[in-house]
Amino acid sequence: MRLRLLGSRYSVRHRLLAIALLPMLVILPVMLGITIYRWNAKFDAVLASEVNSDLTIAHQYLARILENTQEQLVAVTTSAEFRDVLMSPRSSESDLDAFLERTARMLHFDFLYIVGGDGRVLASARPMSSTVRWDWPIVTAALKGSSGAVIDIFDSGDLLALSPELARRARIELVPTPDATATDRTQETSGLVVHSAGPVMLPDGEHAALVGGILLNRNLAFIDTINDLVFHNGGLPEGSRGTATLFLGDVRVSTNVRLFRGGRALGTRVSAPVERAVLGQGRTWLGEAFVVNDWYMSAYQTILDSHDRRVGMLYVGFLQKPFTEAKRDTLLAIAIAFLVAVAATVPLFLRWASEIFRPLERMTGTIERVEGGDFGARTGDIKSKDEIGRVALHLNQLLDQIQDRDQELRQWNRELNQRVEERALKLQHANRQLEATTKQLIMSEKLAAIGEISAGVAHEINNPIAVVQGNLEVIRALMGTQADAAKTEFQLIDEQLRRVAEMVTRLLRFAKPQEYAGHSEPYDVADVVAETLPLVRHLLDRSRIAVAKESHASRLVLMNRTELQQVLVNLIVNAVHAMSAGGQLTLRTLDAEEGGRPGVLIEVGDTGAGMAPELLQRIFDPFFTTKGREGTGLGLSISQMLVTRQGGKISAVSERGRGTTFAVWLPEAS
Repeated sequence: MRLRLLGSRYSVRHRLLAIALLPMLVILPVMLGITIYRWNAKFDAVLASEVNSDLTIAHQYLARILENTQEQLVAVTTSAEFRDVLMSPRSSESDLDAFLERTARMLHFDFLYIVGGDGRVLASARPMSSTVRWDWPIVTAALKGSSGAVIDIFDSGDLLALSPELARRARIELVPTPDATATDRTQETSGLVVHSAGPVMLPDGEHAALVGGILLNRNLAFIDTINDLVFHNGGLPEGSRGTATLFLGDVRVSTNVRLFRGGRALGTRVSAPVERAVLGQGRTWLGEAFVVNDWYMSAYQTILDSHDRRVGMLYVGFLQKPFTEAKRDTLLAIAIAFLVAVAATVPLFLRWASEIFRPLERMTGTIERVEGGDFGARTGDIKSKDEIGRVALHLNQLLDQIQDRDQELRQWNRELNQRVEERALKLQHANRQLEATTKQLIMSEKLAAIGEISAGVAHEINNPIAVVQGNLEVIRALMGTQADAAKTEFQLIDEQLRRVAEMVTRLLRFAKPQEYAGHSEPYDVADVVAETLPLVRHLLDRSRIAVAKESHASRLVLMNRTELQQVLVNLIVNAVHAMSAGGQLTLRTLDAEEGGRPGVLIEVGDTGAGMAPELLQRIFDPFFTTKGREGTGLGLSISQMLVTRQGGKISAVSERGRGTTFAVWLPEAS
């Protein structure tokens, strides 16, 4: 039966019954449902945290294997026995091969050989091709003097060059696997290898490398060790089991996951969702996943090779079925306990409620009349002297006060709303002022730091320049008439020293612009544009960029020529970087007015990729750059400072896919 608690269609009896039963039949189930939901989420989170911890242990073990392999190889290269065999004139090539064979067997290496700088195999633990692939990053680094160990993928040709037996061990037949990505392949012939190399100095002084490795395909001892480390304490419930796997791509090449017939699931493949997330996107998978033939709480992590490519995965997980059954049994027990509690308590609630139905019906009627607008309605005399009787007496008193308090509350509400609106406006104004002040402070601090650095660098460079210039004059004086023979060289040195001095002056102008504003004669901006192009011609030619010049300006400007040239070089270089695939650079000058003032407008436009509006708003901020490590973020900021100091203005417009145009306006020389 549907009850309307706030309507007048049903009696107080029905309402009281609803009030009595609501906590047990509605609120308690809702709270119980929320609790179960949160418990289930926490339960799953604990399982995910547990499998993540297991994955961390497995990853640390794999990392430790790499470290141990590197340390063992370095220990071999630095051992006295190795040096004796390598350096002794009485040692033959067979002695070195025998030493490597004993060492490989002792360290459980699948291959161990010495390769020269030309790629020739100088010695090996087992017979192998005289030339093997030696352009691996780890081998190249060893030839340069650095040791290391990584995971690499050896294809069938690489393995055959090392040993036909390794190629045979690596070959795994693919097994059709439910939910895996469709493929036409029937075999996995590549090998997942722990690849290590260390530097070796040959008797003739030639650099070589000692290279060793362990094939992980079918390396069941390796994967069983990981499984024992992760699940050694038997913390899983009865019926569950822990598993670990190494993947080459999406293929299991070493695993203790079992098939239906009891064998290891070598050659089976990972499910498509896991492959897309881990191998495709590089994410770590934590959660449920279908593994061969059942659902497991799983953790997958990518394995990167020496080229930082995602070539495989490391997996640990445990069977989820026992945990699912435990959750189901717990929920069933909670449901049964709730039904028993309802069956025992609802009749008791109904009996207690019936004892207070009648007195409450009269009070309910009074309240309904008041709600209908009859503020003069009152509850009559009730004989009961218990709590309900006292409630009826206080109800009449409260109804008398409601009318007075209602007016007071309405007035207070209006006043409060007015005060809140006033305070909100004041707070918004204060926040805007604080944001503006903060931005100005940050900008001032950054520019001050740049100025201090620039002034210090300029000071440190000026001293060597003065020393070089002084010594150059001394040399000329000492050489006398013979100095004419090197006249051209002396002129080149003078020009380069003047160039360095000019760069130092620019740094000082940036650090202390008020002291180095300088003086300039009026000139035509078209001349500066023509002088600037040769400075960036090598960039334009290399990027296959065509240049279009348009000179329409007839007015002269007074800005320092070098500073204007610096601004133009920066804008042209930015345009070249924006057109890496080629395009057209447009340089245009024309007469223009800004705020009623006559002047000259210089436009530098490109046909590059353009910029988004949010980037365009920040391009003049110090240290902001879109070039990554190649940019400092100061070029446009300094250009804006130089133009603004002259009373000019620099702006930019850009459209994605259409290019960017920078406009520099300078006032006419008076």
